[in-house]
Amino acid sequence: MRVVILGIGNLLLSDESVGVRALEALRDGHDVPPEVTLIDGGTSGMELLEDLEGVDLLIVLDAVFANRAPGSFIRLSGDEVPVFFRRMLSPHQVGLSEVLASLDLLGRAPHEVVVLGVQPLTFETGMKLSAPVAARVPDLVNAAVQELDAHGIRLDP
Repeated sequence: MRVVILGIGNLLLSDESVGVRALEALRDGHDVPPEVTLIDGGTSGMELLEDLEGVDLLIVLDAVFANRAPGSFIRLSGDEVPVFFRRMLSPHQVGLSEVLASLDLLGRAPHEVVVLGVQPLTFETGMKLSAPVAARVPDLVNAAVQELDAHGIRLDP
């Protein structure tokens, strides 16, 4: 099984960086097996095409707009993921949507996509997450670990 965990976000825009921060925490806190690739996607778009081609499971970590309280945890999978791309819940969605659509046209789309996110409070210029979003980084990490566990992949601390 080939798995990619993709953290996306702009490190200069406070809460927008939550996906990258969660990816860093996951990488720093766990032994990651070779079948799992961690990618800091930053604000990338089509550059991710080759990295996501033919993936069995794609887990996306990101800031997600869902009209909830700041710091709310959001998990989307299955039929919810295409709806996610229609409603523009994430600032990176256009780039990622294009990548996934291109892979789909090529017959090489990820078999399964799970989006794990947190409702942001602010996108002000700054390198720090707001308190409610920072408090959720461990939850994003744990959710990613649980997703892997559900697919028979164990990450040890």
